[in-house]
Amino acid sequence: MKIGELAHVGQCTVGTVRYYEKEGLLAPPARTAANYRSYTHIHVDRLRFIRNCRALDMTHGEIRALLSLIDQPASDCGGVNQLLDEHIAHVDIRIAELFQLKQQLSELRQRCQNDQTMDACGILQGLASMETEPRHERNTHLG
Repeated sequence: MKIGELAHVGQCTVGTVRYYEKEGLLAPPARTAANYRSYTHIHVDRLRFIRNCRALDMTHGEIRALLSLIDQPASDCGGVNQLLDEHIAHVDIRIAELFQLKQQLSELRQRCQNDQTMDACGILQGLASMETEPRHERNTHLG
């Protein structure tokens, strides 16, 4: 199948397929005599796997690690479990960060009544007077 067909079956764009090839997540396909890419069901399966991992917010590094483990079928799945446990821990950290963000936004929202003028808007005053904390390094896999 051609790249457009693979993209259609994989529910992504041609650019995404090319990007995954460039990143080494998808193996380069064979070429036809006319130099067109020729994909197989193996590419479809791998693309589906990659898309499912991305839907779970996994990084390319995590996906690459899982693909490496898949390519060792005789190994046990301990590495897969470890990777998923680490990913779950990262998600927990992000949930805590998002909860804190929601609290800050809610506190700001409570500072303003709908009948105030812009000059008296508590939200705008709060945003203007907030002390920004030094940017701290994130503890998640996203950096």
